[in-house]
Amino acid sequence: MGEPSAPPSLILASTSIYRRQLLDRLRLPYRVAKPDVDEQPLAAEAPDALSERLAQAKAIAVQAAFPDAWIIGSDQVCERDGESIGKSGDAATAFAQLRTASGRKLRFHTAVCVLHGEQRLLHRDCTDVQFRQLNDHEIERYLQAEQPFDCAGSFKCEGLGISLFESIRSDDPTALIGLPLIVLARMLRAAGFMVP
Repeated sequence: MGEPSAPPSLILASTSIYRRQLLDRLRLPYRVAKPDVDEQPLAAEAPDALSERLAQAKAIAVQAAFPDAWIIGSDQVCERDGESIGKSGDAATAFAQLRTASGRKLRFHTAVCVLHGEQRLLHRDCTDVQFRQLNDHEIERYLQAEQPFDCAGSFKCEGLGISLFESIRSDDPTALIGLPLIVLARMLRAAGFMVP
């Protein structure tokens, strides 16, 4: 009887703690690799196209180092009135983003790409978030409590940020956090990686 074969290699092309926490839910062995990708939008690039391009670029960048592995790349872009809204990075920008979002609907494009050999699977989830009317004191209290400066849209829907919303419309509740697990599990199975 030979030695047991090693489990298939699964690589998450992201250092995002949020994506790692989501992928942990699938209870799969995986490794993390940091993709070296310029995330700046191209001239006149639509938010949906940006999310798809970056998800693929991240997966491709990591596949070069792990050619036999299953690679997961993902990216999320917040859209307001057709424009991409980036991560705030600081309290003042986050305050301005949430003040502008008050009473409005924002769309989040979360793209995921799975690469394995010559296979390339790509999907984009659209999540619509309707914000309730927010006053300045509510925004300030929220930002002090959660400091979501590394999140698209300046909130964490898996935490206190959920209190900022009137509604969320999506096919996958995990997409808004950064990795749509329903479709990812389907894509991995289609690429020959069994889940569960």
